[in-house]
Amino acid sequence: MNNPFDILFEPVRIGPVIAPNRFYQVPHCNGLGSRMPQALAAMRGMKAAGGWGVVCTEEVEIHHSSDLSPYIEGRLWADEDIPALQAMVEAVHRHGALAGIELTHNGYDAVNLYSRVPPLGPRSMGVLGGCGFDPVQARRADKEDIRNVRRWHRAAALRAKRAGFDLIVCYAGHSMSLAMHFLIRRFNDRTDEYGGSLENRVRLLRELIEDTKEAVGDTCAVAVRFAVDELLGEEGLTSQGEGYDVVAMLAELPDLWDVNVSNWSNDSATSRFEKEGFQEPYIAFVKTLTSKPVVGVGRYTSPEAMVSAIRRGVMDFIGAARPSIADPFLPQKIKESRFEDIRECIGCNICVTGDTRFVPIRCTQNPTMGEEWRRDWHPELIAPKKSNQAVLVVGAGPAGLECARALGQRGYEVALLEARRELGGRVSLESKLPGLREWRRVLDWRLTQIQKLQHVSVYPGSPMTAAEILEAGYRHVILATGARWRGDGVGRTLWRPIPGHHLPAIFTPDDLMAERLPAGRVIVYDDDHYYMGGVLAELLARQGCEVALVTPAPMISYWAQFTLEQERIQRRLMNLGVSLYPQHVLDAIRPGAVTLAHTVSGAVSELPAKAVVLVTDRLPNDELYQALKPALAEGKLQSLRVIGDAEAPNIIAQAVFAGHLVAREFDEAPSDDTPFRVERVGV
Repeated sequence: MNNPFDILFEPVRIGPVIAPNRFYQVPHCNGLGSRMPQALAAMRGMKAAGGWGVVCTEEVEIHHSSDLSPYIEGRLWADEDIPALQAMVEAVHRHGALAGIELTHNGYDAVNLYSRVPPLGPRSMGVLGGCGFDPVQARRADKEDIRNVRRWHRAAALRAKRAGFDLIVCYAGHSMSLAMHFLIRRFNDRTDEYGGSLENRVRLLRELIEDTKEAVGDTCAVAVRFAVDELLGEEGLTSQGEGYDVVAMLAELPDLWDVNVSNWSNDSATSRFEKEGFQEPYIAFVKTLTSKPVVGVGRYTSPEAMVSAIRRGVMDFIGAARPSIADPFLPQKIKESRFEDIRECIGCNICVTGDTRFVPIRCTQNPTMGEEWRRDWHPELIAPKKSNQAVLVVGAGPAGLECARALGQRGYEVALLEARRELGGRVSLESKLPGLREWRRVLDWRLTQIQKLQHVSVYPGSPMTAAEILEAGYRHVILATGARWRGDGVGRTLWRPIPGHHLPAIFTPDDLMAERLPAGRVIVYDDDHYYMGGVLAELLARQGCEVALVTPAPMISYWAQFTLEQERIQRRLMNLGVSLYPQHVLDAIRPGAVTLAHTVSGAVSELPAKAVVLVTDRLPNDELYQALKPALAEGKLQSLRVIGDAEAPNIIAQAVFAGHLVAREFDEAPSDDTPFRVERVGV
């Protein structure tokens, strides 16, 4: 019988090159870029080792007038930039994959904070990139500027060819490239041959494609990455309007179409708001207009969904950024029919925060992401055990599960104890909240892997005291006992308990996740600033409560802007009728009302309230750790570690990382040295 997944492993010709299969890692940012070329090469090489047939860079700046600082992207301004990118090419080629590079001049999206030259645009207007509100304006590109951009792009393509790239991507997506700025009507008010009609507005993109094909098309495939719909209706490109028409105009010109929606927050929408394959309605038309292969994205993690997209003629390549981050070996696992081993992306966008916070990429599901070079971590391989020591892990939340799994993979005997009957800790609870169901994959994947490990025993419903732990006889104890939400309002804004916090109508996230819900008019006070405050406000609104969300931050769910979902969260709350009070501190609570103080003016106001939900700091559950420390000092224990939220409350990704780290470090000699390699500038 034919394997239904064989179609995913068919080679596909792209112009003068052949991709070994249909798995295409689309360009994605990572916080490494030109600053950490060795880490970048190792990260991309790992994707190729895992079976991705085409592995691309992030956007790569072609000239100093396209400077994306403070963001850390790729750079190909000059010949001196070739070796860093060549290292990535060699890492990808080592495993038989094609290497692609996305070249771009960023136009309005480049603030040029480093180069300090005026940005370029089709007209003079405020820049779109940077923080989004930089007091910087672009200058209108004249004909000489356009000729220069074409020349810079051609020179970068030739450098990319010399670096060994197989695929050169001309970028017109996410409202982040000059070529797209020219073709979008609201940005382009020109009256020359580069403005007015759509044919004129597309001219620069057409010229860049033609120039690139003429320069390198003999040996390199030339692709176009194009956002066919901006989800702005008639104000922007649409897949029924000018987005469709652009593809029709240029249909046979490139060797490959990589299509998506714009902007980045739409293209990389979190699982809370969009599900697998969500872009298909927008991109399905492209294959009807061109004979060239088409790449599409949509956070595909299911092999069945991938095959369906190919067979239905939606796309020729399964494009992926986030699924390739969560599991670089996803293609190999499908090929080997190891479907239960696929580490599925949960769509949380913690990977995105590497770029938006200017730090190396990380992943909730894959703690080795970004650590391939600096810690020499492999997502599938781990050093075998160094001794026959047995380890007791207490707490089966994300940190404890990952710790037990990784220790078991190394071959250690592990007993994993969990006080509750249900495993998973905060993940099992939070994944029941609105929109967070896919986060349960963090729990499910680890339980599936643990079940395969003969050396790991799991004991749910097993609360332990310090005396009982010592009586069990384990010499090595790792505590992953989590944290609990504070009920007094103390947090990053308030350092004293809120007056009235002892009233009976005070709730915490732990109460709501235990299904102890308030009723009537509820105040949600969010001093956490990520997803919890917003998702609890949504939960209560859907339960029929009249909800007001109060936060000291200047916007609702402030940190969620770094995961590209802040606006969606706020829009959903507004649509649910939640009243929003940014820049307000909860000053006091009394029966039937709360007092608010404005963080800037100090003005005091009052809101009626039957109940208050406090989403502030968390308290580490480190009582067991404190109780066991004397036993360590007395030699009754050989090692004692506290990890995850029990050590310092953080996001789930950090808990998983902490569990993985301690499993890697077990049986290793302690050291004061920096525990990872650092890329340094030679002088």
